Amino acid sequence: MSANEIHVVFHSTYLLDGKPFIGEFTFGCPDRPMLFQPADAEGCFTLCGVTIGIGFHWQRQEDQKFRGSLLLLSDGGKAVAIDVVPVETYLTSVISSEMSASASLELLKAHAVISRSWLLAMINKSCSRTQPSDAGRQPSRHEQLNPDSVIRWYDSEAHQIFDVCADDHCQRYQGISRQTNQHVVEAISQTRGQVLTYRGELCDARFSKCCGGMTEVFETCWEPVSHPYLVTKPCPYCHTNDRRILFQVLNSYDQETNDFYRWTVSYTMSQLSDLVRRKSGIDFGLIRDLIPMERSEAGRIIRLKIVGDRRTVTVGKELEIRKWLSESHLYSSAFDVEHTADGIVLHGRGWGHGVGLCQIGAAVMGDQGIPYEDILQFYYPGTQLTRMW
Repeated sequence: MSANEIHVVFHSTYLLDGKPFIGEFTFGCPDRPMLFQPADAEGCFTLCGVTIGIGFHWQRQEDQKFRGSLLLLSDGGKAVAIDVVPVETYLTSVISSEMSASASLELLKAHAVISRSWLLAMINKSCSRTQPSDAGRQPSRHEQLNPDSVIRWYDSEAHQIFDVCADDHCQRYQGISRQTNQHVVEAISQTRGQVLTYRGELCDARFSKCCGGMTEVFETCWEPVSHPYLVTKPCPYCHTNDRRILFQVLNSYDQETNDFYRWTVSYTMSQLSDLVRRKSGIDFGLIRDLIPMERSEAGRIIRLKIVGDRRTVTVGKELEIRKWLSESHLYSSAFDVEHTADGIVLHGRGWGHGVGLCQIGAAVMGDQGIPYEDILQFYYPGTQLTRMW
């Protein structure tokens, strides 16, 4: 959390340089690092007004309660709140923030393993970076720019003053209030220290909400690196309207989205032209056409040509396409373009990038009693379960 002022409620005694703090406090930008440590193992605190879903259509603020120590730093003229917490405690929150705590035990166990794997892979990647940055939260952006094309992709290793952020950019980490089911504790306990490896290396275990029936390869969305365990394959599980299963995966604000497997978005040409101009910063004039120039084997658009009266530019990769074609983020880049009398209709599939585990599909598998080891092998073929501690 980054803000001009941070409002904290310490629910039990916390210590800063031996001085006790309990109750409500407001902190501005500190002139030195301030580490508040709990006086006992059950210590917890609340951060007020945390923004979640940054840049997405469900963006909002909520109060969130956390365990661990609270570190306040100064970054870019603002105060930054960082939770210092053990890996396994962190994961207990992640798997009940990324989905509902009422999800099946097998799904929670599968997600605990991939969330642990991804976290440690990102920490390793961050430790290998040598370029300094003064930004606490700035997605690593890679660009290939020329007058006729804008190709960008974003990675997740760019945090310099903390390991991972608490929002969708990394993994949702929304405190302990969502940990309402004993299955969450059991999932962490039964998979403690387990990670996915491929040929002895930690796996970059990506995941998305719903692959739309076909999983995606890594390089469609990010740098041109092949991970043999992130493959394109049919996923017959995520096509479900069973609200009982969907509620296992979708938190309250996720349930506001109910057309993620197959969806349509319609624009008049005037609406589309105004939207793309604002989101891209490029004045195309009146847009005349959207032409997919390159698709992945799974059907996601990697490069899209936008034809206007004044400019014609090709945009990619998938996330940049989604940014340009929506006020927040288009559900995915797996869409077909239909021309109508006064505009364009996008007929799309899935919610998210589609790489790795499909959360809706895995929820169906878990509900069918499929063991978490088999869920992981389905979405990450050729990997091994390895216990690191």
